[in-house]
Amino acid sequence: MPWLHDLAYFAGGLVLTNAVPHFVSGTMGRPFQSPFAKPRGEGLSSSRLNVAWGFFNLVIAYLLIWRVGDFDLRATEDAVALGLGMLLGGLFLAGQFGRFNGGNTPLKG
Repeated sequence: MPWLHDLAYFAGGLVLTNAVPHFVSGTMGRPFQSPFAKPRGEGLSSSRLNVAWGFFNLVIAYLLIWRVGDFDLRATEDAVALGLGMLLGGLFLAGQFGRFNGGNTPLKG
C-alpha cells in the first residue's frame, strides 16, 4: 500500500524536524522544553536529556523513512510526503517553542 508508505514518510518528516531543536540545544549545553519537563512540554529539561530525546527522535525518523517501503528521495511522491511532514512539523514547532523563546513576537525596529 503505497499511501501507507507516504504516511510513514510524512510522519518521519515530523519526527525528524522535532529531533533538530532538541539535539542542537542539548549539544550546545542549553536546557530546552521537552515532554519530560514539568509542566510537560513547557518547562525546561537538561541539555543531556534533550540530546537523548533528539537522538531517539532521529532513530524513529530513520525507521519511518528508510525502513518502511523503499524510500527514494528522487521520487517526487516520496520527497513531497517527507517535505510536507517537515514543513508542517516545523511550522507547528515554531509556534509551540516560540511561545517560550520569544519567536512569536518579533522585535520592532
